[in-house]
Amino acid sequence: MAILKSYDVCFRESTLQFPRPNRGNNYKRRHVKWRSPQAAVIPNFHLPMRSFEVKNRTSAEDIKSLRLITAIKTPYLPDGRFDLEAYDDLVNMQIENGAEGVIVGGTTGEGQLMSWDEHIMLIGHTVNCFGGSIKVIGNTGSNSTREAIHATEQGFAVGMHAALHINPYYGKTSLEGLVSHFDSVLPMGPTIIYNVPSRTGQDIPPHVINTVAQSSNLAGIKECVGNDRIEQYTNNGIVVWSGNDDQCHDARWSHGATGVISVTSNLIPGLMRELIFGGQNPSLNAKLLPLIEWLFQEPNPIGLNTAFAQLGVVRPVFRLPYVPLPLAKRVKFVNLVKEIGRENFVREKDVQVLDDDDFILAGRY
Repeated sequence: MAILKSYDVCFRESTLQFPRPNRGNNYKRRHVKWRSPQAAVIPNFHLPMRSFEVKNRTSAEDIKSLRLITAIKTPYLPDGRFDLEAYDDLVNMQIENGAEGVIVGGTTGEGQLMSWDEHIMLIGHTVNCFGGSIKVIGNTGSNSTREAIHATEQGFAVGMHAALHINPYYGKTSLEGLVSHFDSVLPMGPTIIYNVPSRTGQDIPPHVINTVAQSSNLAGIKECVGNDRIEQYTNNGIVVWSGNDDQCHDARWSHGATGVISVTSNLIPGLMRELIFGGQNPSLNAKLLPLIEWLFQEPNPIGLNTAFAQLGVVRPVFRLPYVPLPLAKRVKFVNLVKEIGRENFVREKDVQVLDDDDFILAGRY
């Protein structure tokens, strides 16, 4: 009881005291110019929910050294749920062919079509099975800062090595809002910021990146604006990965990029490693450009999903709203495989042209 009384005393003593109104001041008050009260600023009392004892935890410096990172595809069962056996096979193929990291649940992995439960489960599964052999970078970004914080806390809790964060899309914010958004997630661990204005509708300008680069957790930028922007960053000591497969050779060897975060490496990881590790190779780059152009003739990951299905690597299942490329383009892919060499693509099954009826479109999953 004494304790309760002491709390009561503290409360009464700490209660704000407001002056009583003085009726004599009414005249003055009516003639004083009104001023807006200063906005209340609530201190951020939420400390990062993180553990430094998580298995496979890495540093931003470790992430900065990665050169070939694959934005891994997510395969599905006929009912639209994850096909984890096929997924494990895809990741193993990346490890066998020298990829150093995977982006889990990115645009290519269709994180936008996942529930957060699915998303975090897949990140945790990847870390649990492969975290000792390849760096796992979870796409925990969102246009909602609250969701980005929550997902990033969960992603690091299940062991991901780094987070991928996009700028808020559709409901765009100001440049100051971009800085606040990224500052809210950077304290949690190594982070790659992803700039792809064609999808978000808003460019992340260098001013914002230079501001948030003060955080030791910023590993670098996945940049899709072009090689001039990449060189601008690398000249200032900021690590950059090309986000455009068709520009990654020049970005790496002529503009200072550390490497690439690649879609094409899902299909030809060995050749993409050679392109990024083997020095300038214009002839190889020219050889791969027709395939890269084919992959991106429709929004990613439509081309990749179609290609994997025709290679027999995954089941021909699409989560809507994605649908396979039309027949003429599926025929074109078969010809591209023959030109590049089937032996350069993942697994060994013969490539085939699938009919429309071979594909399964899952709207409920």
